[in-house]
Amino acid sequence: MKPRTHTRRPQQRGFTLMELLAVIIIIGVLAATVGGRFLGQTESAKAGVAKTEMGQIVQALDLFKLETGRYPAAQEGLEALIKNPGNVPNWNGPYFKKDNIKDPWGNDYKYTNPGPNNTPFEIKSLGADGKEGGDGPNADIVKG
Repeated sequence: MKPRTHTRRPQQRGFTLMELLAVIIIIGVLAATVGGRFLGQTESAKAGVAKTEMGQIVQALDLFKLETGRYPAAQEGLEALIKNPGNVPNWNGPYFKKDNIKDPWGNDYKYTNPGPNNTPFEIKSLGADGKEGGDGPNADIVKG
């Protein structure tokens, strides 16, 4: 009689369903945390871009005034920096290099002439929500 030999089954190695779910949950929590921070930085970066671009618009308005003797009228708007409204003597533009003047959220900058408190003009971006007022990324950005 032959001695009995035990044949061992090779052990299967792998992850259980619970282990896989735990890893997926951890990855999801990390992605949500990092993604939330990234989105907040994106909105503050857009606000910085709006402030910088508004500074460039102010310089273009000052150049417009230097050459024409006045700032664009409210009805001419900021488009007068790109195209001659037709009745402006000594217009030597374009004074602004973009085809359209929109804030980083895709909304038109608001231009008023005269501005409040005896300022010659005011430029305003309504922020991420495109509405007056707001806090954080929805806050209005004003130059004038």
